[in-house]
Parts: sequence; C-alpha cells; structure tokens
Amino acid sequence: MTARAADRARYDRATAHLDAPLAIVDLDAFDANADDLVRRAAGKPVRVASKSVRCRALLERVLSRDGFRGIMSFTLAESLWLARSGFEDVLLAYPSADRSAFAELAADPKLAAAVTVMVDDVAHLDLIDAARDGGREEVRVCLELDTSLKLLGGRVRVGARRSPLHSPAQLAELARAVARRPGFRLVGIMAYEGHVAGVGDAVAGRPLRSRAVRLMQATARRELAERRAAVVRAVRAVAPDLEFVNGGGTGSVQHTAAEDAVTEIAAGSGLYVPRLFDNYTSFTGRPAALFAQPVVRRPGVGVVTVLGGGYPASGAAGPDRLPVPYLPEGLKYDPQEGPGEVQTPLLGSPADDLLIGDKVWFRHAKAGELCERFDTLHLIEGDAVTATVPTYRGEGLTFL
Repeated sequence: MTARAADRARYDRATAHLDAPLAIVDLDAFDANADDLVRRAAGKPVRVASKSVRCRALLERVLSRDGFRGIMSFTLAESLWLARSGFEDVLLAYPSADRSAFAELAADPKLAAAVTVMVDDVAHLDLIDAARDGGREEVRVCLELDTSLKLLGGRVRVGARRSPLHSPAQLAELARAVARRPGFRLVGIMAYEGHVAGVGDAVAGRPLRSRAVRLMQATARRELAERRAAVVRAVRAVAPDLEFVNGGGTGSVQHTAAEDAVTEIAAGSGLYVPRLFDNYTSFTGRPAALFAQPVVRRPGVGVVTVLGGGYPASGAAGPDRLPVPYLPEGLKYDPQEGPGEVQTPLLGSPADDLLIGDKVWFRHAKAGELCERFDTLHLIEGDAVTATVPTYRGEGLTFL
C-alpha cells in the first residue's frame, strides 16, 4: 500500500460516521509542517498568516508551539476580532479603508496595543485621522516595502503590485511623516516577496520554465536583500525603536531568514500545504487540509460523479487554481466539464472501485480559502476524528 493509499484508508475510517461534503485537517501533518517552518526559519520567529488558516482553534494550536509568535491578519475587522479573542500581537498585512473599525481601534486601549495597521501612503494616515471619531489611542503602524524586481530601467517588473514604496528614500520619507504626526507610532516594516515565496520553481513537466523561475528568483533574492537592508537602515535612522522587520512567505522562509535585516518571518500556507506548494525545490510539506465529496452517480465505465467540488482559488484563472482529485489516486476531471458548481464527473480506472456514497478526497489550490466553503474542520489524529472546530465561516464571520 502506498503512503497516499494508507492516508485514504485512515481518512475513510476516521470519517466513516460523517457524511460528505466535509473538510479535514490531519493534525500529524499540520504539526510536522509547523516544525518544518520553524526549522527553516533558523531561530527567527514565524508570524502566522491567518488568511491561510481561517480557523481560530488552529491559530491557537500553532501559536502555542515554540518558534511561532504573532498573527498576520488580512482585514481590520478580523484584526479587531482576533484581538478581542485574546491574540495580543496582530499585524494587519494590507491597508484598510474601514472607517468604523478604525474608530473602534482608536477608542480602545486593548485593541490599539494589540493591532498594528499597514500604511504605504500619507492618505492612509489622513483616512485614519478622519475616522477616529474622538478616539485618542495611539495607532501602531507598519510600512510596506514593494519587493518587486525591476529590470531594464523599470520597463520590466516581476512581482505583485502592492506598495508604491520601492526605494529607501521613499520609505524614509513616509517614516518621517508618521513621526511628525500625533497619534501614530511607527513600529515595523513588512516586505512580502511573493514572486519568490509564492511561485514554485520545480513545475512538473516544464523544466525550462522551472529553470527560468529559479534564475529569476535567485536574482530577485540578491536584489531584495541589498535593498531591504538599505531600507531598514534608512527607516531606523528615523525610528530607532522599530520593533520588527517582517519578510518572507512559505516558499522563501530559509532564504529570507538568512537576511540580517529581517527579524521575523511570515508564513501560513505551509501549515496546510495546498496543491500550489507542491512545486518547490526548497522544501517538501505534507498535505494537511483536504475536503471530501460523495460519489452520487456512476454514469458508466471509468467514471463517477461527485456532488459539488467547483471551488476555484483566487488569482489569475487557470487549471492551477482548481482543486485536484487526490484520493484515490488516478482520478482526473473530464476536460469538457471540469469541477462543477453542483456536480463533478471524474474519470479514471479507480472510478470503477467506487460505490455510491464513497468519498473522493480533494486538495484545494490555496490554503485558507477552503475554509470559506466549510463551517467546520474535522481534526484527525491517526485514524480518528479527535475534535471538530469551527472555521471563521462557522463562527458566522466572513471578513472578505
């Protein structure tokens, strides 16, 4: 029996009393992945990206482990909820225009002490001041560095379009604006190198593309390490008490941790290890989060139909954004239909061994987005469900 077949047998036994659709997290794999992130971070704390987890119980679990410290959140409303739930160090990774949430933040000493917000423009400071509604608490802010690699005099850009702040001078200028402004305190710098951390460099069947990605990433890492160090020096000249410099992502943990300027690493997807993180030379994780759909039809030889399953991930539309049939091995989508809103036909010889009511296990393309489809996660240890916990959705919360 292959390792994947053994996992399928465990998952089927553990969930035999549960009807699909359902979602699970294999805690043995989750914990092993957490250990691997800590190992690769080489002594620097790992800040957990909540958008890649979206389950309060699992955030608590990973933050109880050595090597993890703090949360990187994705909306201001989520940040305030997490702070009220007892999380004491929440870095909002994206600028917000949520005026009512800013009013809450500025009025509550506990929230203001726990939450750090992202800014990359003086207009963000203006918006926060206009939203205070009388709140006098000092707002903790972090500046975001644009990590994109610019070539040929800026005519070629590699990397996500995030912050407009690219040079040390630009970040130092905004740092001075924060320092001059009453009611704000600059505490950190963040830089997410998505073109390194979020792009696989070993794509199956595409050796030339994989080699090109590796060359691009090596160039990007060298350029960013030099520029990030210069940025930190420039900003510390304005704000010598800077508390943290955050960088990285699941795919670049060990490279970012090697930079002296970086004090902490961000990662989240590496806990669940969705399918987009299969194609890396730098690490190998264990799939920990899966969902199961029930077989509801057997239309013919070599084909079964499961309920639902059309759960595409965000990003540029393409086959890599689709869930992948994982267990039993050997199933694939009908190219004429793909994964459907209500039903999904699956082709392959393993279909002939599946009966009505059997489970087919899938892996989502991205990590936390799976939790927007399910109210609960069944936590599996060995071949038993040892707990069932709510996702954000299961707690009645959809932040974005």
